[in-house]
Amino acid sequence: MTPLPGEKSLPNVLPHTTATQVPLRRLQRTMDARHLIMIALGGVIGSGLFLSSGYTISQAGPLGAIIAYLIGAFVVYLVMACLGELAVAYPVSGAFHIYASRSIGPATGFTTAWLYWLCWVVALGSEFTASGILMQRWFPGVPVWLWCLIFAAVLFLLNAISARVFGEAEFWFSLVKVVAIVGLIVLGAAAIFGFTPLSPEHPPALLFSNFETPGGLFPNGFSGVIVTALAVFYAFSGSELIGVAAGETKDPAKNIPRALRSTVLRLVVLFVGAIAVIAAILPYDQASVTSSPFVDVFQYVGVPYAADIMNFVIITALLSAGNSGLFSCARMLFSLAEEGHAPKAFTRLTRRGVPLIALSVSILIGLVSLLTSVMAAGTVYLVLVSIAGFAVVAVWMSIVASQFFHRRRFVREGGRVQDLAYRTPLYPALPIVAFSLLLISIVAIAFDPNQVAALYFGIPFVGACYLYFWWRHGRRGAREVSHDHEAESVEA
Repeated sequence: MTPLPGEKSLPNVLPHTTATQVPLRRLQRTMDARHLIMIALGGVIGSGLFLSSGYTISQAGPLGAIIAYLIGAFVVYLVMACLGELAVAYPVSGAFHIYASRSIGPATGFTTAWLYWLCWVVALGSEFTASGILMQRWFPGVPVWLWCLIFAAVLFLLNAISARVFGEAEFWFSLVKVVAIVGLIVLGAAAIFGFTPLSPEHPPALLFSNFETPGGLFPNGFSGVIVTALAVFYAFSGSELIGVAAGETKDPAKNIPRALRSTVLRLVVLFVGAIAVIAAILPYDQASVTSSPFVDVFQYVGVPYAADIMNFVIITALLSAGNSGLFSCARMLFSLAEEGHAPKAFTRLTRRGVPLIALSVSILIGLVSLLTSVMAAGTVYLVLVSIAGFAVVAVWMSIVASQFFHRRRFVREGGRVQDLAYRTPLYPALPIVAFSLLLISIVAIAFDPNQVAALYFGIPFVGACYLYFWWRHGRRGAREVSHDHEAESVEA
């Protein structure tokens, strides 16, 4: 890649930034494209699809739910297209705030990092709690808190050994979920046409009769689709984890774009395919009252022990999301410390390149957030969860904006677009459209009583991050911090 004038090949030097912080040990590039794909799928496919998809269908109607997920997949594609260019240019671990710091400003990078770290560390507590509750189906005498500790210990060990062990574990965690979804799509599609070989009963072909409801194709109007589309954005969160893992990826210029393309394609097939099958089999006015639409569909097609199978799959889905979340938390703390925005202790690595202190602090805070869900369910936990939901879209907006300013600066300072190892297509229209859609979703939250709390807590949190950064460094000092770290990268 042609360097930016005056930057001394900065994009090619950034991957080695850790050399100035930790001379003897670095994060190791041990993950392949298949690990990246499954990490992204692991972060995306969770309880939202397995448990809450029925609610989505009930609100938007069968056809409306499919449209909402197609809109969500389109937005994910736009964000991933922007992420690809940045992740190849800056393949460093926990890279979201690096993108924003270099392209927009260090205060924005600082805020993005803490938003994303908080988003996942809060999610850890909820994943552990939900997994513990589901385990009581088989072990009713074991308290939920004990399962939470057991699952936390397992995920900690998987992350503490090495990045490759984490990647392998996430590969198999995610594979279980993908197999369950593919099974639903294949068996459900056969049942739609009247073919149910696993069932002693043979119901007639449904085709798409469920799509026509008493209220028409959109029983709650198209506004139901719009409101559902906003929630679907959150359902697709986690796909950006590819950027977090960029610093530990072999041959990032080759593997990151491949993983991004494959991830978007798989998400479209799995999410939209599953929703289409569920919508065609379950009456929309009954979908919202089921514990899991997957259980209902599997029982409809005659899968034995459907409830137990799906209980196992959902637990796996929750632990997979927690596994990816813990990885993300540790790398974000490591990257913040490397930039001088968190204690230097977080940059310490094990012999296998794992930021163990950052990992330990993240799992402990995750367990604390678990306690707040029990001890202060209506106060502290509500604040944290609201910020976490707001953070997802805010981080996506920072990724899109970073790509826009990164490309503009690259060209302005003499770079040739054709020399970029990966180029976001249709620039500048693509990042502008993506940013506009994400901004609309943020504004629309104000009109949804179930989500408006995210604005009440999310906007003040963002403001507090900016104010703290400017208070500590000053506006002029903040720019100097950014230049200092770029200089350190060049010296490395």
